[in-house]
Amino acid sequence: MASRTNHSYAGVPGWIVIVATIGATFVVLPLVAMLTRVNWSEFASLISSESSVAALWLSLRTSVTATALCVIVGVPIALVLARTKFWGQKVLRSLVLLPLVLPPVVGGIALLATFGRRGLLGQSFETFGVTIAFSSVAVVLAQTFVALPFLVLSLEGALRTVGTRYEEVAATLGARPTTVVRRITLPLVLPALLAGAVLSFARALGEFGATLTFAGSLQGVTRTLPLEIYLQRETDPDAAVALSLVLVLVSVIVVAVAHQAGEANGIRQRGTA
Repeated sequence: MASRTNHSYAGVPGWIVIVATIGATFVVLPLVAMLTRVNWSEFASLISSESSVAALWLSLRTSVTATALCVIVGVPIALVLARTKFWGQKVLRSLVLLPLVLPPVVGGIALLATFGRRGLLGQSFETFGVTIAFSSVAVVLAQTFVALPFLVLSLEGALRTVGTRYEEVAATLGARPTTVVRRITLPLVLPALLAGAVLSFARALGEFGATLTFAGSLQGVTRTLPLEIYLQRETDPDAAVALSLVLVLVSVIVVAVAHQAGEANGIRQRGTA
């Protein structure tokens, strides 16, 4: 009886392995099925058309910019949420993480209501001759809106896990708050920051609904790779499948990098425990 109990806790019960296999198959099988639909003989020409290349490069440029914005504003948000206590903190956290569960189209409508020509801030920008909606800037803002929670969530969790003991020692020794953040806090959570940035990039790269609603689909201006895939699905299914495979390959690389950074963060946290 004891050996059976030890075995059930030491390993994984067989029924869990079966369910896990079914779940993994559910995820992997569609990807394998997509590989069988790729027109390999024309793959290079399908992904190298003018519209496809323009969409790919636009997606990469805007996703990198959106990721940089996520880091610039996401790191302070995570630090405030993890290192301070104030009234309404839980409400702020919920609002910041809301895009995780909010339908992207709703996010696009919210951005349009804010930065559109008749929007809350868009009217002021229009006065100075600046139009944000349906421009490349709108693409970056849409991607940042949906990707920011990934960085905040990853970094806030890491900050809470590492604790504050090293920061308190540094402050006791006379280090200024900015110095503590720069020399102690951020180096401790650097792997988590990198993982959050990579996940934000992946989310920005795959963004569709908010971009379409807020930025439209203008070739070379706002038509990102997901939008190009959607349009090609009706006119050239082979091109849509080929471009989908490109997006899958990029996503696999991103997930691998994020996983590696996450492992490094776990090792570092165990080392400082």
